[in-house]
Amino acid sequence: MKKRINVTGAVLTDGDKVLAARRGPGKALPGFWEFPGGKIEAGETPEESLARELEEELLCQAAVGAHITTTEYEYDFGTVILSTYFCKLIEGDPQLTEHEEIRWVPASELHTLNWAPADIPAVKIIAEQLG
Repeated sequence: MKKRINVTGAVLTDGDKVLAARRGPGKALPGFWEFPGGKIEAGETPEESLARELEEELLCQAAVGAHITTTEYEYDFGTVILSTYFCKLIEGDPQLTEHEEIRWVPASELHTLNWAPADIPAVKIIAEQLG
């Protein structure tokens, strides 16, 4: 049985724009776009994990809001269980530290990016709600 990896993704919004992050070379799924976030550590709730990951990866603080969806996708390296949440910036602007690129994308244009497969169901929901 493949390893199961529980992760979170932040859907940071600014009006009708959403923050997208592109994975860099040397990481799993290089070049694919994703919602920033990361692995849930032992003893953390998904919301606590997401707040911590945003501070570590983007050097900003955000309030974690409504749950959007949880998807499961089997990659060659394991099965990713991704829980995505709407988030609102509280302090700081997102900084590029772990990803190759970050950009604010209008919700109506999210479909134009090459998303990691686990993120696609959330992309569709967000485009319907915000686009």
